[in-house]
Amino acid sequence: MASTSATLSWTSTSWLNTHNSTKFTNRTTTGGSVFVVVAQKKARKIRKIILKEDVTDLGKKGQLLEVKRGYFRNYLLPMGKAQIVTPRLIKEMRMEEERIEAEKRRVKEEAEQLAIIFQTVGAFKLKRKTGKGKQIFGSVTSQDLVDIIKVQLQRDVEKTMVTLPEIKEIGEYVAELQLHPEVTAQVRLNVYGN
Repeated sequence: MASTSATLSWTSTSWLNTHNSTKFTNRTTTGGSVFVVVAQKKARKIRKIILKEDVTDLGKKGQLLEVKRGYFRNYLLPMGKAQIVTPRLIKEMRMEEERIEAEKRRVKEEAEQLAIIFQTVGAFKLKRKTGKGKQIFGSVTSQDLVDIIKVQLQRDVEKTMVTLPEIKEIGEYVAELQLHPEVTAQVRLNVYGN
C-alpha cells in the first residue's frame, strides 16, 4: 500500500468560534489533510401536535401543543388522540375556527333580534284564578311564560332561559330572558284575575 500521510484531528469549539466555520472543511497542510468535524445539536425530543379529543391533564380538542416524542408515539398516536402538525392541518384548523366564529356571530345576532321583538311586544297577559284580595291560587312559573310566548309569538324558548320573580299576586312583573350569554331581554308580564 502506498503510504500517504493523512491525519484526522478534532478541534475544540473555541477554534470553531474564532473561524466561524459551521461546515465541514478540508484543509491541506504540508503533511496531509485535516478534516474538521462540527458536531450538530442534540436531536429535539419534542413533537408539535394537535389534539383530536380532550386529554386529561394535557389539553382540549383542537389545541396545539408540544409533547415528548415517546408520549406521542406510544400513547397519543395509537389511541388516536393526537396527530402531528402539518401546514395543511393548520390551514384546516384556521378555516374551522373561522366557521365556528361566524356561527357564534350568527347566533348572537339572532338572539339580539329576538330580544328586540320581545321588548317591542309589550306585556304578555296571564289570567289566573284569584282568592282573597290580590292573591292568586298557586303561582306563575317560567313554564307558564314559555307557553304564552309560544302561543303568541310562535317562538320556542327554553324555560331555563327564563328568570321570574316570585309571583303570588295580581299585578305587572318583569321577567328576564337569557337568550345568549351576552344578550338578555326583559319581558313584561301582566297577571290578572277573573
